[in-house]
Amino acid sequence: MKQGRVAVIGSLNMDVVVQTKRPPRMGETVMGETVHFIPGGKGANQAVAAAKLGAETSMVGAVGDDPFGQSLVQSLQENGVKAKAVKTVPGFPTGVATILLSGGENCIAVVPGANSQCLPADVEAHREQIATVDVVLLQLEVPLETVLAAARTAKELGKTVILNPAPARELPKELYRLSDVITPNRSELEFLTERSVEGDGLQQAMNRLRERGAGCVVTTLGDRGAAILSKEGFQRVPGHPVEVVDTTGAGDAFNAGLACGLSEGMDLFRAVGFAGRVSALAVTRLGAQEGMPGRREVESFIPVEKEEGDH
Repeated sequence: MKQGRVAVIGSLNMDVVVQTKRPPRMGETVMGETVHFIPGGKGANQAVAAAKLGAETSMVGAVGDDPFGQSLVQSLQENGVKAKAVKTVPGFPTGVATILLSGGENCIAVVPGANSQCLPADVEAHREQIATVDVVLLQLEVPLETVLAAARTAKELGKTVILNPAPARELPKELYRLSDVITPNRSELEFLTERSVEGDGLQQAMNRLRERGAGCVVTTLGDRGAAILSKEGFQRVPGHPVEVVDTTGAGDAFNAGLACGLSEGMDLFRAVGFAGRVSALAVTRLGAQEGMPGRREVESFIPVEKEEGDH
């Protein structure tokens, strides 16, 4: 199998992770147990995950001229990501995500900082680099006009575009048409379609995104696996029960696995299955980038099949 080549255009954040026994209610103070400063950002997480899986990975993004920015770029490089296209923006702080972790679940507040300065001109400046890859992976923690510019450039160059529509926001119709694969999770799908995904609602909601022009839709469903809607029809891919430590970066792990699989020539169903194993392993350890599994781990992972009737 050939080595995949992936370009990620997206965000870099320093994750400030606070662990508590239980989440506080609004207006309440609870005592934290630990605090960790961990390299993150959806774009950087996906880039590191793809590189760990063996893809030749490059990233376009922006950091501030501060110690956090230096640390984030160093983390990319140490994990094998080509980071020459990550620019340093004087006068802007590096993006920060404050993550409250309790019982394996999390809630997150993101301050974009220098991510707001990842601009369409940066995409054009690295057009030649994008021309060398197979898959371009996008998210929504940088300006929407940059995401659109990256998708347009990728399609002009004949590349496969994966759009991870997170954090959820309204999207222009053009971006759907430019996306070969769109990968909302359950809540993002409900936001984008303004409808419940319970029962038959899942397939109907996914079909709405196809009607808007997306090539195919892959919806992640946590431990219930994923669903695929493409021109071949609707398919379910089972999940893998694991002991959850930290769900931060689970979606990023999935998207990186999907990008890596497609860039290597896997068909969509196989690539989604591969991505599900990557995500399952990622949630068994603390930290988004630190928790991303290597290729050998994924290939040796033996999924635990759910009992019949277990949903």
